[in-house]
Amino acid sequence: MNNRLAIILSVLFHPLILTTYLFALLFLLSPDLVGVSAFEFPALGSLLTLLFLNTFVAPAVVTYYFMKMGVITNLYVDDVNERRLPYLATVIIYGLATYLFGWQLQPVGEMAPQISVILASVTLSLVVVTCVSFFWKISAHATGIGGVIAMLAGLMIRFDEAALLNPLLIAILLAGLLLSARLQLNAHSPRQVFAGFLCGVLVSSLTVYFYF
Repeated sequence: MNNRLAIILSVLFHPLILTTYLFALLFLLSPDLVGVSAFEFPALGSLLTLLFLNTFVAPAVVTYYFMKMGVITNLYVDDVNERRLPYLATVIIYGLATYLFGWQLQPVGEMAPQISVILASVTLSLVVVTCVSFFWKISAHATGIGGVIAMLAGLMIRFDEAALLNPLLIAILLAGLLLSARLQLNAHSPRQVFAGFLCGVLVSSLTVYFYF
């Protein structure tokens, strides 16, 4: 794998955008599992857009302004010492999004509480990554894709949802490519990638087991 392809993969499957990808898959393939089967397609599109704005655009804009203010060197936030403030800000944004979708947006909070459960799971993963980043550079990309794989696998097994099999297989393939890309770019060591992947898998697996 060359560096250009590795960069493209790292951007297309950034940890924050993976949240939107996951919800898009669940909305389209298994709406019953996330409580949105009663929503019409335009409403689903609006809901997904709102999730995208809260879970990707908002933290991305905050990170951009951190760069403009000189708090971080670049948007990749490769330096472990620069990660702390952007990660803390992202955790706060995700926590607010969890509260918004779980308690403030009606009837979403009542009809689809699973959305806030998934957001809470992602937020917890971010909390772990942020805490670890105070002393070690764990891979957020690996955490994100590990969480997606475990969420899809857990829901598929728990609810016997065959529609999630193909997305799961694709996610596993993408995980191999994405983690290889992070290693190719020397963004992380194998231990950092493994630790991140394990973190994502554990948090998502426990979420499905206890809250679905």
